[in-house]
Amino acid sequence: MSVKRAMITGVTGQDGSYLAEFLLEQGYEVIGMVRRSSTINFERIQHIQDRLTLVSGDLLDQASLIDILHEHRPHELYNLAAQSFVQTSWGQPVFTGEVTALGVTRLLDALRLVDPEIRFYQASSSEMFGKVREVPQRETTPFYPRSPYGVAKVYGHWITVNYRESYNLFAVSGICFNHESPRRGHEFVTRKIARAAARIKLGLEHELRLGNLDAQRDWGCAADYVRGMWLMLQQDQPDDYVLATGRTHTVERFAELAFDAVGLDYHDYVLQDPRLIRPADVDLLVGDPGKARHKLGWEAATSFEQLVNIMVEAELQANNP
Repeated sequence: MSVKRAMITGVTGQDGSYLAEFLLEQGYEVIGMVRRSSTINFERIQHIQDRLTLVSGDLLDQASLIDILHEHRPHELYNLAAQSFVQTSWGQPVFTGEVTALGVTRLLDALRLVDPEIRFYQASSSEMFGKVREVPQRETTPFYPRSPYGVAKVYGHWITVNYRESYNLFAVSGICFNHESPRRGHEFVTRKIARAAARIKLGLEHELRLGNLDAQRDWGCAADYVRGMWLMLQQDQPDDYVLATGRTHTVERFAELAFDAVGLDYHDYVLQDPRLIRPADVDLLVGDPGKARHKLGWEAATSFEQLVNIMVEAELQANNP
């Protein structure tokens, strides 16, 4: 049997790097799509870069997507590329829509034109639930996004369903709840907290300013979630799945555990800053992973406490002079 080929958009991101590692372990040939950019960062894939085939493409340019699919003919296509930071989507709503929403259409249409047999994974998001209609959130829960990012992800989700039903594509969406790691971007609150706790412990910083401490999230470990993405494309029939831990924690609790990990009391260092509170925030997100557990045999393997400790330990090592 020939070697399976997988293409990953957003391969230099947190999820892209973990997925690339996972697929290489499964014996795949991995093609990673990267944008031409003066600020591109290969740090997350540096340790596996020589085992990847990196190609230049852009979700804003459909011709580049068609060319890549023609040349490399992947068996599986994972769309993890997006403008993925909720706060940035308020300042760049049009760009967020172009990449995170319309970019999915360009990719699906390129796939339809070049090879409809390619199996497609779309990275949907728990932010689509926004002002939640039910708790916990499952695959059938109505969407009520509360940010331009969430709105764009809803479009990407439904256009994937639409192409699946209209063109009989094997196209699925993974509705992933928050998943973190030491590779998370510095702008995300979990990385911000873990980094600050380590740097305060090392005497490099003195305080941590945060926005809404009461916001609750269902936080898992990114390395666990990429396995769920892969499992979705190994099924006999395409379907959409929630990937979540089924447990929720506040931002304040994350901070408490992070500072506990370095022997400090978070009350002494954490300040709430009204300037960091979003115009319309999401208060409670917690997913029901029952369908993924039952049909895929998937569940989150890393506990919340383990995740916080992993992130803080990584920051201690990275910031220790």
